[in-house]
Amino acid sequence: MKYWIFNDSNPQKVITLFKDVFTASEGENEGQIISDFVTNLIKTTQPQDLIILTAEEQDNVIGSLCFSRFTVPGKQVAFILSPVAIASHYQGQGIGQKLIQYGLDHLRSKNVSLAFTYGDPSYYSKIGFEQINESIVKAPCPLSMPEGWLAQSLNGQKIQPMSGNTQCVEALNDPSLW
Repeated sequence: MKYWIFNDSNPQKVITLFKDVFTASEGENEGQIISDFVTNLIKTTQPQDLIILTAEEQDNVIGSLCFSRFTVPGKQVAFILSPVAIASHYQGQGIGQKLIQYGLDHLRSKNVSLAFTYGDPSYYSKIGFEQINESIVKAPCPLSMPEGWLAQSLNGQKIQPMSGNTQCVEALNDPSLW
């Protein structure tokens, strides 16, 4: 298993992975929504604001995730993790956790202070994310499941309450994704 920073000029294999995984788990409509989101994320986000990572086995992309810039009040550099997909027949083997950890280590090497995500607290807590509420850091869009608002410090400092709005990249600034 190899973990990579994805820099292929043809992102279709990553987009197809997201579509296939979300179609299998959530249905065809959700697969198309996530596929469209990833396509939009790649097309509209500046390269310095987007990091795509992949897990590959025998030159096949079996996992992928995206970190995009997340602007918080103050001077801390932050990224948000969304989305994550692991090929259905590889799920449950720890590949997703290893890929996320690889991404977090990469962010640390780039002096990123904070990582955020919006998802299942029981899954993401295994790799250091903790539930926060919007009194600590406001989400950029209304949250349909506030318990899924998660963050972790990448520099060892406690996350301090921040007053003011946050901003995600354009593709993620869609209330239907939140």
